[in-house]
Amino acid sequence: MLNNRLHENILVSDYDRIAPLISEGSRVLDLGCGHGELLERLTRERHIHGMGVEIDEDAVIECIHKGLSVFQGDLDEGLSDYGDASYDYVILNHTLQVIRRPDFVVEEMLRVGKKAIVSFPNFGHWKVRWQLLVQGNMPHTDKLPFYWFNTPNIHLLTIRDFVDFCRARSIKVLNELDLAGSYPAGTRLIHWGANWRADEGLFVISRAR
Repeated sequence: MLNNRLHENILVSDYDRIAPLISEGSRVLDLGCGHGELLERLTRERHIHGMGVEIDEDAVIECIHKGLSVFQGDLDEGLSDYGDASYDYVILNHTLQVIRRPDFVVEEMLRVGKKAIVSFPNFGHWKVRWQLLVQGNMPHTDKLPFYWFNTPNIHLLTIRDFVDFCRARSIKVLNELDLAGSYPAGTRLIHWGANWRADEGLFVISRAR
């Protein structure tokens, strides 16, 4: 329960950073939308035309009760139901590290969306390195709140890993926000040494069309 509350607080902090990146009235697809909190906020504040994709049935039902448009689906199976450039933004918030085929999902996001927004915990953060080096245990931090036996994370990565990934695939990085901190104080931008000082990376990316 504690881990879940920490994870929810992380997401709340992310919403403050994501919302200003979305243009008014945009078409938005939120992948792994959970209980729809981000879709609700973007609908209220940015007047978006939103759709969510979520695998958890209970979360899908809750979204529907909130009046949100949500499709139950497995991201690892792709986004074949969505046409090329059919959305202005496709969002994957703190979900990249829990899917089996992250490279495939990112490519699908860039096919479906004119822009994609991706955020993930940075496994290169100094606290993570310190715990592995000194304690010899799998890291447990605010941005990685789960333990080795109950974590949903299966593809841990660093900010540098994602930058290299984009470069190798000719993916354009339109904006990079390297963040530290979380709810309730909020996040702060890291302007240097991001790969070891930031505990989260948030990227806006696109594919030249």
